[in-house]
Amino acid sequence: MKTVPSRQNASEVPILKIDNLTVFRSGKLVLKGINLSINKGEFVGLVGPNGSGKSTLLLSIVGVLKPQKGNIKVYDYAPLSRNLHGKIGWVSQAAANLPQDTRITVRELVHLGTLNAKNLFSLSNKKRRKKVNLAIKMVGLQDFENMDVARLSGGQRQRAVIARALATEAEFILFDEPLVGMDRNSRNSLLKLLDKLCHDGGKTILMVSHDLTAIRQTAHRMIFLEETINFDGPAEDFPELEKLANLRGIHHVHGDDNNSDQTVEKEGKLW
Repeated sequence: MKTVPSRQNASEVPILKIDNLTVFRSGKLVLKGINLSINKGEFVGLVGPNGSGKSTLLLSIVGVLKPQKGNIKVYDYAPLSRNLHGKIGWVSQAAANLPQDTRITVRELVHLGTLNAKNLFSLSNKKRRKKVNLAIKMVGLQDFENMDVARLSGGQRQRAVIARALATEAEFILFDEPLVGMDRNSRNSLLKLLDKLCHDGGKTILMVSHDLTAIRQTAHRMIFLEETINFDGPAEDFPELEKLANLRGIHHVHGDDNNSDQTVEKEGKLW
C-alpha cells in the first residue's frame, strides 16, 4: 500500500480551495457545485468520462476560464494573482506534441521555464543555469539534454516538458492527460517520477487521466468528476466498475431493477 504524505494542520492554508464552483462554456453547464480542497504533498488523480469537465476545472484553476459562481483560491490567492507567479506549473495535453521539425534541445526547452517578464531580455546567469540543471536531473534526462526534443521518445518528451515546469520552481503542478501516447514502460517510469516529486520534492500534483488503473495504482487520492464531484477519497477506495456504473446512473440492462440503485459507500465520499 502507498504511503500517503501527512495532511497539513487544519490551521494551515490548503494549496487549492474551491467553494461552490459553477462554470458554463458556450452556454452549456459544465461544472456545478464543485467543492474541493488539496493540501501540500498530495498526488490527486482527477478522472471522469469525456466531456465531464476535467479540463475545464484545470483551466478554471489557472485562471483561463472564469466561473459564473463560486470561488477558487490557490495559496489563498485568486487565479492569475501576481503572488502566484512561479508557484503553479501547467503541463497541457499537447505540451509534448511538438512538430517533428522543431529545433530546440532539451536544455533550451527547460531554460524557457526560467524566463519571466522581469528577466526575459537579460543574459543567462548562474542561478538560472542551476535551476535548469536541477530540473533536468530530477526527470533523469542528463544524457539527452543537448538532443533535439523532436528526436526523443514520447515518454522522454513528456519528461522534458515536466522539467520545464519544474524549472519555474513550481510547487503545485497540474497535468492534463500526460500519459496519452506513452508505452507501458514510459508510463510506469513517469508515474514513479511524479510520485517521487511529491514524496521527495515537496510538490503537489493534480493530474487528469483516463487511465483509471494507472491512477489508482499511483495517486494518493482520486476524484471522479462528471459535472459535479461524485467521489473524493483514497485511491484504494475508488469504486469497482459495477459500483462506478451505479455511481454514474448506468444500470446493468439484465440486472434486477430493485437492486440497480444500490451502491456501497466506503471511506471515500459518494454523492
